[in-house]
Amino acid sequence: MAAPASINPRIIEALYCEALVLSDEVRAAFAPSPESRVSTATEEEALALSCEGLRATTRMMQAAAWLLNHRAYLAGNLSELQLRRYGRLQPSPAGDPERLALLDPALCELIRATELLHERLMRLEQCWRAEEVQEQDDIFSLQRRLGMRAHG
Repeated sequence: MAAPASINPRIIEALYCEALVLSDEVRAAFAPSPESRVSTATEEEALALSCEGLRATTRMMQAAAWLLNHRAYLAGNLSELQLRRYGRLQPSPAGDPERLALLDPALCELIRATELLHERLMRLEQCWRAEEVQEQDDIFSLQRRLGMRAHG
């Protein structure tokens, strides 16, 4: 298996643009309107819409924050230490299958798109964190070898 590509400005910008478009779609889909679908929905459907809307919105806010932190780092406005300390992406729970079954299929597709974007960002985050661990292991190994030579 090939080593993961490091995060670079082109990847972050492409994902950021995708996240902006998806965030706007989520906002439009879940924003209350005068002819709100909640008014015609059953109590269970209204609850499902609210819960899944909150999950999708939160997922997109987390994704946008993660991407903005990486953009700031790549632009030189955030140090690597700050990014590693405060720029972590948190796991996001998947939608509730029982509630999703109550929603319009197009809305479910939009929710799934937010999950897929978040999953992609989590994979990038995990690869990036794994690189950090490998670097620390390499440094420790080098220090140990240097220490052995100094004492040996």
